[in-house]
Amino acid sequence: MILPAMLGLALGACAEEGGRQWPQFVDARGGYETVPLAKDTVVVKVVQNLASNMEDFDDPQVGLAENLDRMEYWIETACSQGSKPDFILFNEFPLTGYSLAPRNEKIDYTITIPGPETDRLGELANSCDSYIIFGSYARDEEWPSHILSINTVIDRQGEIAAEFWKTRNIKRFSTDGGDIPTTTVENVHDRYLDRYGEEQLIPVLRTEFGNIAVSTVQLDPFVYAAFAMRGVEIMFRTATLFSETDVRAIARYNNMYSAMCNIVFPNDSPAASQGGNSLIVGPNGSVLAQAAGNNEAVIEAEIPIAEFRSGRTIQRYPLEMLEPVFSQYRGEIPLNHLDLPPEQLPQTRLDMAALLDRVSRWLNE
Repeated sequence: MILPAMLGLALGACAEEGGRQWPQFVDARGGYETVPLAKDTVVVKVVQNLASNMEDFDDPQVGLAENLDRMEYWIETACSQGSKPDFILFNEFPLTGYSLAPRNEKIDYTITIPGPETDRLGELANSCDSYIIFGSYARDEEWPSHILSINTVIDRQGEIAAEFWKTRNIKRFSTDGGDIPTTTVENVHDRYLDRYGEEQLIPVLRTEFGNIAVSTVQLDPFVYAAFAMRGVEIMFRTATLFSETDVRAIARYNNMYSAMCNIVFPNDSPAASQGGNSLIVGPNGSVLAQAAGNNEAVIEAEIPIAEFRSGRTIQRYPLEMLEPVFSQYRGEIPLNHLDLPPEQLPQTRLDMAALLDRVSRWLNE
């Protein structure tokens, strides 16, 4: 559980839990690690654009190429119009589109990281002299048959600077009786940490334009409090549907800038009314820029990062007082619930919901 572990780290030296030695995640004196800033003010641009779904193509590679061409168009637009961007943020699935296909089909809609798509995006990042951030379904030989949900950050030199796995999927939320079957840190927790290291539990990328992180997590304030304790200054978020209230509240509660990019749906889609409306918000929750509805658009905002960082500490959370409550909480779904042989991984959202029912502590203990 993140918050009690974070509390122990904030109060003293590294904590050991379940035989794992944790690094020092949080500065006990309220500070956080940074690198020198290259400039006092940075420009964030958010591109909300339409992506084709891979189900619409006999050959998914044709669809990927089409969506990559679209991303190239919007990157060139963002770089040639308005202020020069330092960060360009896309949505959760600009390359693949969203898919409800079963696992054995959806695996063909994924990308590899690195791969030809990130190579091309790297060339564009270098040409624009801007970070490019986007989410995607991804596959990895180390995780056979898993469909990963990863946000990739490409730096100004065109290199992959970070890969942010989704921390966890929201559960018991959908009205269709299903749950999201993609792989996250939470559902393969131990193996993830063994492979990538404990520092990657709540990772922060310290850039010359500020401390950033990227997440697709929705309606989960504890996750974002952990990112804030780690020293995140600009929280980039990607989505397929989102709550504006959530984005604004998270920024305000944690004293951070945030940008959310939502997907755009075709106008005849039942979800069209929930597409777009991407926004950039300030640390007081105020909207600095917002796209109008379910339309393709680029929005931008300046962030006075040097002024914001000056004298800033992490938030003053009342964890010592609340620790007795948090320490007794036991989550419904245990960690590592998708650390399964490939043939046992759930194929569909309904299969995933059935798996959660089987492993539920609240239903079965």
